[in-house]
Amino acid sequence: MPACAVRIYDDQGPGDARRILVDRLWPRGVKKEKARLDEWMREVAPSAELRTWYGHDPSRFSEFSRRYRAELRHPPASEALDRLVEMAREGPVSLLTATRDLERSGAAVLADVVNGRIRRRAGG
Repeated sequence: MPACAVRIYDDQGPGDARRILVDRLWPRGVKKEKARLDEWMREVAPSAELRTWYGHDPSRFSEFSRRYRAELRHPPASEALDRLVEMAREGPVSLLTATRDLERSGAAVLADVVNGRIRRRAGG
């Protein structure tokens, strides 16, 4: 897949993709020089209001995903998403997040959106 969600705390492999932090807040305990980011795209992260409402409650993930996808349709998130899709078309990207539950994270939703756009454009 061109885009995948990855925890920023996990070790970076030698062949790691372009590293893009997609959280609105800087992750605790991570020094900027050690993060080895290619970019920090705060604009594409879920809004503070949505993040607070979700609270990483698994029972709210489906609704969180729906609301987040709706947020991604409006600027500035939509503009950042367009840039992110272009980056993913150029090569693999790791969407970095501090979230513990990677499968039910904004980064996972974002990776699904990015990969979906790339598949649709490719006709697959």
